[in-house]
Amino acid sequence: MDVYIARQPIFNVHLKTYGYELLFRESMGDTLDKVTGSRATCSVLTSTFLTEGIEEITGNKLSFINFTEELLEKNIAPFFPKNKIVVEILEDVPPSPRILTMCRNLVKLGYTLALDDFVFDKRLIPLVELASIIKIDFRQLSMDEIERTLYRLSRFNVKLLAEKIETHEEFEKAVKLGFSYFQGYFFSKPERLRIKEVASTKISLLQLLVEINRPSTTVDRLEEIISSDVALTYKLLRYINSAYYYMLKEVESIRHALVYLGEKGVRSFVCLAIVSEMALDKPVELVRLALIRARFCEQLATRSSRHRVASSQLFLLGLFSLIDAILDTPMKNIVRRVPLGEDLVLALTERKGPCAPFLEVVTSYEKKDAKKCLAALKSIGVDPRHVAPMYVNAVKFVAQALS
Repeated sequence: MDVYIARQPIFNVHLKTYGYELLFRESMGDTLDKVTGSRATCSVLTSTFLTEGIEEITGNKLSFINFTEELLEKNIAPFFPKNKIVVEILEDVPPSPRILTMCRNLVKLGYTLALDDFVFDKRLIPLVELASIIKIDFRQLSMDEIERTLYRLSRFNVKLLAEKIETHEEFEKAVKLGFSYFQGYFFSKPERLRIKEVASTKISLLQLLVEINRPSTTVDRLEEIISSDVALTYKLLRYINSAYYYMLKEVESIRHALVYLGEKGVRSFVCLAIVSEMALDKPVELVRLALIRARFCEQLATRSSRHRVASSQLFLLGLFSLIDAILDTPMKNIVRRVPLGEDLVLALTERKGPCAPFLEVVTSYEKKDAKKCLAALKSIGVDPRHVAPMYVNAVKFVAQALS
């Protein structure tokens, strides 16, 4: 069975990554909606902990994993490390005597319990008393309902997690209401109140990003670009001499680094360094997501049978897909300041043109929208079976690059 895992970040109030909710999908085809919750969770657990290794997917962060009534009754959770997972109890799990007994045992063993998609009901109070985290869906409840729910929960020793936060305004409202954790895509959109003119130094960095990703850029030109920036040179040499590469002899020149990493490897590293520099005042998760998208798009290019778009250009597409959030500036204002090709501009500003389906695959996969993902894959001629390995590869690539 092919197992597809994506992840959604969960932040604390300081926009530091607290953990990830792991999302399961099996067979990007018609069977997706027929997969039971229990089977989904079993697949997440076995794939993440036994096949890929949890560190490869979430690093040292917590994994929020859905547990059904069946899995709680079967006492599956204790087979996995209590310091790695949060047992997320689904909203349709009844507080039966059997379930409450299993949950009490998990708490005694040191496991953290979270209640998913919480809607207040007096019958759920015994579960609330055992939980450490309550997840409230900002799309499911009105603001009045949320406030009433918080009032009812105020006497319990629980932390609140706001789900499906889509804007910074919602994030700020949730902070004021007392939420401790936040989940959603608000961090990947520009903050409206902070939209400003892009500084000239950042425009230079954007132009450099485009330059190093030109198909015509030579190794000599890459060496020239890197050597003209002392900080970039230092970062490159420190990166290649890190423990990750187990070098027998230190690399002391840019040319040696270029030969060792290869042109593609150096391009990727420089992109990482530049985007990280531009996003110093942003959540690390935003940089991480931009790089995952870039790597994902690049791999899709190599598998596509219908569009002959250079992989370096699609790498840039994924990278620039979040540049408006990184710079807090409308996308249309950014693309007119840098020499991007017409197809990339069309994809970034209007989600149209030959490059747009590649970005659609990536964003719909992130949001677990199988229908859109399948349609986009079909339009670019990529076998759905290749998508999961590409996603995991992209996550690993970025984890290694940011380590």
